[in-house]
Amino acid sequence: MTLVVLMFFGLILTGLPIGYVLGIAGVTGLLQIGGHNFLTMAPKRFFEGLDLFTFMAMPFFILAGEIMNRSGITERLADFANALVGYLRGGLAHSNMVASVMFAGMTGAAVSDTAAFGNTLVPAMVKEGYTRPFSCAVTVAGSIIGPTIPPSNLMVIYGSLMGVSIAGLFAAGILPGLLICLLCMAVIAALGRRLNLPKSERGPSLRRIVTAFRSSFLALLMPAIILGGILLGIVTPTEAAAIAVFYALFIGVVVYRALTFDDIVDMLIRTARITGVVFLIIASASILSWWMTFMQIPQAIAAAMLSLSTNPKVVLGLILVLLLVIGMFMDINAALIILAPVLGPLTATIGMDPVHAGVMIVLSLNISLMTPPVGACLFVLSSVTGERIERISVALVPFLAVEIAVLFMVAYWSDMTLFLPRLLLGK
Repeated sequence: MTLVVLMFFGLILTGLPIGYVLGIAGVTGLLQIGGHNFLTMAPKRFFEGLDLFTFMAMPFFILAGEIMNRSGITERLADFANALVGYLRGGLAHSNMVASVMFAGMTGAAVSDTAAFGNTLVPAMVKEGYTRPFSCAVTVAGSIIGPTIPPSNLMVIYGSLMGVSIAGLFAAGILPGLLICLLCMAVIAALGRRLNLPKSERGPSLRRIVTAFRSSFLALLMPAIILGGILLGIVTPTEAAAIAVFYALFIGVVVYRALTFDDIVDMLIRTARITGVVFLIIASASILSWWMTFMQIPQAIAAAMLSLSTNPKVVLGLILVLLLVIGMFMDINAALIILAPVLGPLTATIGMDPVHAGVMIVLSLNISLMTPPVGACLFVLSSVTGERIERISVALVPFLAVEIAVLFMVAYWSDMTLFLPRLLLGK
């Protein structure tokens, strides 16, 4: 076991892509416990790690996000958000948060949110007089709403791996995502006067709201179609994702006439690349996960945590700290695939509902998207805007504090987390 652990962390330190690290470490584990005879298991585990129907939803949601970015849907949503809250002090910052909620209901991808708003809202905020680090911090803080409010690719992965209702996870993610938005807007309001954030000279305008709503109405229908179909049991998450692609393509090509054939080809290529990276991580991690199960590592970790305390609240706190720390240093997809089989049974031992545990784990890893040194959203926004990661990270501190507070609320207040699943699905 020591060899595999050293191999894993040693390869990570060399900068090797995480998909290769997981595969090499997993194969090393197979060789260690069974010699060359066990190597025949590697291709089988590699294939079986991806042989789940629900995984098909991921490339569809990724493609839907690409289409919305290219077709101008993102800008229309931002205009509508600005019409709603842009008149407040720090109006564009508030608009950024509200737009993130709208965008979240369509793609479920934090990096897509970051890239889209990094190219549109960050330059607009800087032009209005916001500092670039603050503009970037608001964008990054809002981006993690994407994989929290459904549809969420991380929830698809967790539900598929652990046999947990994806519809239940989707329903449970709505309130935490909205709470993150509201508390981040409260931070913006609190910082408004101290940082002298710009305030629009125009007051609230019903006419402007109605005009922006009409312009973005077709885009706003998309979350209702996706979530309504899933939560009402009309379609599966995979079918809803395919419908999302068709709907976004119809709007982009027929209604807005903003997409060309070359755009579609480029979006398909980008989707294939992103999906390929994620699927490589999932498939490689399945080999390592089998080795961990064979070595009874999940049971050992659970026993170690329970040896520190049998109090469920203390164990829950240890799980949260573990997730936040590991998320700082590991790709969230890999962390989820490795930790889910370990922490899922442990949360069941302390009496947590599987949907409640899944949302807590996903939200913990979402927060790691905005924490250095491996926060993906930080790197994307830094490359898009040219701002240094260190400066963005400092400006992020108050937003990070409230989002961690929401995480602890989700973990310790089960009635809040499970309110919508119980109401909509009877979970």
